[in-house]
This record gives sequence, structure tokens and C-alpha cells, in this order.
Amino acid sequence: MENAAPVPSNPVGFWRRLGASLLDGLIIGVPLALISYLITGNTEGNIVTNLISTLYSLLVPVFWYGYTVGKRIVGVRIARVDGERVGIGTMLLRVLVGMMLIYGITFGIAALVSLVMVCVRKDKRAIHDLVAGTYVTSDQP
Repeated sequence: MENAAPVPSNPVGFWRRLGASLLDGLIIGVPLALISYLITGNTEGNIVTNLISTLYSLLVPVFWYGYTVGKRIVGVRIARVDGERVGIGTMLLRVLVGMMLIYGITFGIAALVSLVMVCVRKDKRAIHDLVAGTYVTSDQP
């Protein structure tokens, strides 16, 4: 079985992933929305806010060993299945193709399928993880 894919170690399930996302939203998203509102006076999302948020999701894990602020607090990180560090190509696949494109094209149905996948799969990988060759791991067993 030489060609078998490596098995992710310490995969993280739905609740810790959700907690990390909520913390990112509170710590990064809320202040960003408030600053945007103060500058534009608009309560709806604007292109600058969306761009900064997307860049945060893409770049912070590349430069911070797979962590975002929320993931760091919760003690989880994004890792590649092959053990290498996540790079910009990996994060582009994960965020832009896996999350934005696939979930957008399917009007969110793929996001619901991903939720089920994270809950029932042994490796806890969602569609965007499969697209990018990543998983979310905890360094604590």
C-alpha cells in the first residue's frame, strides 16, 4: 500500500472549527465592519471589507503556520495532508475555489454537505479541504 494517502493526525471536528470561525468573526470581522461603517456610513458589506476579510483568510495561515487568530485561540490549525506547510497556492485552492466558488455555485448546498462530512468522516475533512489537500488539526491529542 505504498500509494495510500497519509492519514491526518488529530483531525478537528465541527465544534472547534465553528468556535475558531466565530472568534475570527468577533476579533477581526466586527472591528473591520465598524471601521468600514465609520468610513463609508454603509451598513452593508462593501468590496473593501470583503477584500480585506478574504486576504486575512488567505494570507494569515500562510505566514502563521496554518493559524488564524481564532484558530490559534482554540488551538487548531490548517495543515496539508502531506505534512508540508500551507502555502499561498494551497490557501487559494481552499478559500477561493473550495469555499467561495464551489459553495457559491451550489448556493450553499455544498457547505451543508461539508458540514455533514466534517461530522461523519474519520478524517473530518470538508469539501474545501479535499480540494486543497488540507485538514484542520490540533496539536493536542
